[in-house]
Amino acid sequence: MSSAPALSVIVPTRDRPDRLARCLAALERQTAASFEVVVVDDASRDSRAVAAAVATAPRARLLCGEGRGPAAARNAGARVALAPVLCFTDDDCRPAPGWLEALAGRIAAGAHAAAGPTRNARLAGAPAAAAQAITNHLMESTLHPATGRLRFAPTCNLACRAEILGALPFDERYPLAAGEDRDWCARLLAAGYALTYAPAAIVDHHQELSPRAFWRQQVRYGRGTHRFHRAGGPGLASPRFYAGLVRRGFAAGPGAGALVCAAQAATAVGMALEARERRASHADRRRGSKDRPR
Repeated sequence: MSSAPALSVIVPTRDRPDRLARCLAALERQTAASFEVVVVDDASRDSRAVAAAVATAPRARLLCGEGRGPAAARNAGARVALAPVLCFTDDDCRPAPGWLEALAGRIAAGAHAAAGPTRNARLAGAPAAAAQAITNHLMESTLHPATGRLRFAPTCNLACRAEILGALPFDERYPLAAGEDRDWCARLLAAGYALTYAPAAIVDHHQELSPRAFWRQQVRYGRGTHRFHRAGGPGLASPRFYAGLVRRGFAAGPGAGALVCAAQAATAVGMALEARERRASHADRRRGSKDRPR
């Protein structure tokens, strides 16, 4: 690329080279004229397969991460990105052709950060439908219809000015794909920046989830939620939020609705596991300090 791109797309990935290749193919079909793609391989077991997938995309370059989770991977990608606007998506997503232009248009119009809608692309699978219903409800329940501003957006469909990410990097104390997006959005708003909705910036999410994988995903989200609450994030949402969530789940089908209900139990399990591990870690540190010679 002879000159610096106008946009940088950062894609963290781990152990999903086939899905990454499809994501990169979708990015190559973007209508935006000037952009690069930075793929951060977060210590995949088969790094050669990831490199082969990246080699199929002319705009993409590969950065090797350290296996410290998606928050650290996104920060690493942002540090080497060349553009003044950073866009984020995930390796199991396929942005629609106008995705980048829609996000860039919001930033060019003055937005500090922008996010668009994410669609479930696994129409035959109840677990994927339930997972997407939960994420979309969490996002859309924060949308202010008059101002078009959001309080939350997932990192699979997000853009911001590079200087903002430099001042507010993702918190790398979130080692899992859980909670780091809520934490970043909360800190963005607390710093006085606005997150603007871009309805034309559409991403299709191709989650491969069995019922067991869905349960593990929601337990992981519960662990992230506990970290978010400990860091000062707001507590549990109102009963109206949860009623709307259940309605949204059943609107996607009876199986999805049942799984949305089950997800609340999985989230509680994850929060309890995270709390127990933190207590055990704190107790170990206290014992260690007592055992040190004085």
